[in-house]
Amino acid sequence: MRLRNIPSADHQIAVSPYCVQAPASQRGLWQQAFQNTNPVHIEIGMGKGRFLLQLAQNHPDINYIGIERYTSVLLRAVQKLERLPSEEIPANLRLICMDAEQLADVFAPEEVAKIYLNFSDPWPKKRHARRRLTSKQFLCRYDQILAANGSIEFKTDNRDLFEFSLAELPAAHWTLEACTYDLHNDPELNEGNIMTEYEEKFSSLGNPIYKLIASRTPFA
Repeated sequence: MRLRNIPSADHQIAVSPYCVQAPASQRGLWQQAFQNTNPVHIEIGMGKGRFLLQLAQNHPDINYIGIERYTSVLLRAVQKLERLPSEEIPANLRLICMDAEQLADVFAPEEVAKIYLNFSDPWPKKRHARRRLTSKQFLCRYDQILAANGSIEFKTDNRDLFEFSLAELPAAHWTLEACTYDLHNDPELNEGNIMTEYEEKFSSLGNPIYKLIASRTPFA
């Protein structure tokens, strides 16, 4: 996907009250940053932010952190928040511009209760497989920050990426908890589903949405 560069994006992200600057300084202190003891959930590759915004509005008892690598994309989420009436802006939502490879530098062991991955870049070339957010390499990174009972939820419309993800789970010592090849026609997994912008677009084209939920496999 080609991203349109927005020259002012870096500055707007740097001055936004919704974006955390120097997030590594909050490592191990995220509950203090939210001034509560609620669990922390993160979305990696949050895009324009509709999914996480709605989650935060629906669940004020959970702290949400959206992670996006590109400032020009994250800016759309910031602008979405800025357009809301002040009473609709959730206090339990923070945004970070960073590369997901730095997760362990920003979150302490067991500091995150759940990770959302929605319509991640499929990196279709085989030589780029390690860059996929459901690769064994990234699953090991998640292992470093997730709570003992932590989990990931992954949605995509890319069948090849989904099959790859299913194969990576056991290789990285993760357990598949739930899986569907047609989310919107799965009454159980679709209950309470919040559609991302991409999900709405792909679904309107008739594409099935795939979803899996996985947890860390406890050591015997």
